[in-house]
Amino acid sequence: MSNPCVVNVQMGIYKGFTSVILESEQIRIETVPELGGKLVSIVNKPTEKEWMLDSGDRALQVPEYGSTFTDWDMSGWDECFPTIAACPWELDKGVNLPDHGEVWALPWAYTIEGNEIICSVKSPQLPYCFTRRISFTTGDRVRLTYRVENMSDQSIPFLWVPHPQFAITEPTRILLPAEMEEMLCVYEGHTLKNGASYPWKDVSLLSPIVKGDGRKFYYRGPVTEGWSGLLGEDSGNFLLVSVSPDKIPYLGVWIDEGMFNDRVTCALEPSIGYYDSLEMAVENGTAQWIAAQTSYEWHVELILGAGDWQQAIK
Repeated sequence: MSNPCVVNVQMGIYKGFTSVILESEQIRIETVPELGGKLVSIVNKPTEKEWMLDSGDRALQVPEYGSTFTDWDMSGWDECFPTIAACPWELDKGVNLPDHGEVWALPWAYTIEGNEIICSVKSPQLPYCFTRRISFTTGDRVRLTYRVENMSDQSIPFLWVPHPQFAITEPTRILLPAEMEEMLCVYEGHTLKNGASYPWKDVSLLSPIVKGDGRKFYYRGPVTEGWSGLLGEDSGNFLLVSVSPDKIPYLGVWIDEGMFNDRVTCALEPSIGYYDSLEMAVENGTAQWIAAQTSYEWHVELILGAGDWQQAIK
């Protein structure tokens, strides 16, 4: 692990939008608060590897609240909260939660405190405030700390996953703990079958070639090790996503080879709730509930480097 680092925070402009950039000697990360707190760039500086997929030829615009996620830029890292799939709100079936949740399509407020940026957003129809703090733990590790405050007098449920559209620009292996020998297919695309399990060694290698296919997997049930990653087989560049299984007990992997996007992308999605629909997660008992007038916190750590990724995850 690296020693504690010096972090530079500065304002920027990203495709016409105000951005905030945090930068250590090893990593540069950029977010656009106005676009749902989207992370638009995560760069491993020593190798100049950009991990986030940009919007390409698609216009980068403020999305319309309640709209369909795939109608917009399909780039960067968005937050899905309090659901992924559109569904009724558990406490009032007359309230509908939109596709990919609410917060990705809302402008976030932000403040800079020392070497950190804190972004937050309140729901237009539900009693919560969602906050994400970005900081560095060391020069090669970024921490995203999340907090949801329940501002009501009754408990509220949620489901959360990050949706980071990582750019696949070379043959890339999706890394999972050895215990995850099989993964459950929950979106079959053109070649797999929903409800079937597949040996991970057979489906974990990605090509940058656009094939027009897509698929999504979940590990069946709670995980015991809270990490996943991507490894470029030619360059040796790696990105690892590390979480606490006690707080974030599920894991999904989304792969898009041009079915919805125009390039190949992969999203590593450690999950609170199983899976995708808050309505389903409440029914199967995996949704997280926040008691009245309290809050719930969790964090994600990103580890970037090149070479020995196994040493980095220890």
